[in-house]
Amino acid sequence: MQIDWVEAIETILTDQVNCPRCGVFTPQLVAGYSRAPWAAEYAPRCQNCTHKEDCDSRKLVFLCEACAKEVRLRARPVDQEGMMSLLLNDCRKDLEECLDYLADYWQEDLEVEPENVEARLEEIDPEVFEEETAWRTKLEEEYVTYHHWFREHNIRIPEPEWRGRYVEELIAIGYGTLLGD
Repeated sequence: MQIDWVEAIETILTDQVNCPRCGVFTPQLVAGYSRAPWAAEYAPRCQNCTHKEDCDSRKLVFLCEACAKEVRLRARPVDQEGMMSLLLNDCRKDLEECLDYLADYWQEDLEVEPENVEARLEEIDPEVFEEETAWRTKLEEEYVTYHHWFREHNIRIPEPEWRGRYVEELIAIGYGTLLGD
C-alpha cells in the first residue's frame, strides 16, 4: 500500500491555521483587537500598510493562545470560518465608513459652506475624492476576496443581504461599486 503523503498532509492541514507570531499549526486561533504597536505586524488586514509603526487604529489580530497570553491580547477562540467571518465584518465596517463619508461626513471634514451643501465631493476637492475612491476600491477588492473564500469552501456568507444594502446606498448617492449594480 502506497500513501500519498502530499495529500495526507494537505488533509491534515486543511482545518489547521498557523499563528503568524510563532508559526505553530492549530485547529483554532484566538481573535482580538489591539491598538498596540506590535499588533500591526500580526493583523491580516494591515499587511500592506505603510504606516505600521505610528498607527493607533484598532487592529484585528489572530494568534495562538500562548502568544495571545504573552502579548496580553484579550481574545476569544475562533476556527478558520470564524476568522474569515471576523475579517469580512471588519472590512464591511470600513466600507460603511466610506459610504458615510461620501454621503455627508466629507462636508464636515472639509468645512463646506452652507451654500455649497448640494455640491459633491469631487467638485469641492478632487484630490480627496480620488484618495477616497482609491481607498474604497481597495476595500471592495478585499471584500471580494473574503466573499470568494466563503464560496470556495461552500460556506454560507454571513448576512448576505449586507452587500445589496451597501450597493443600493452607494448607487443612491451617485457612485459605482465593484460589488454590483
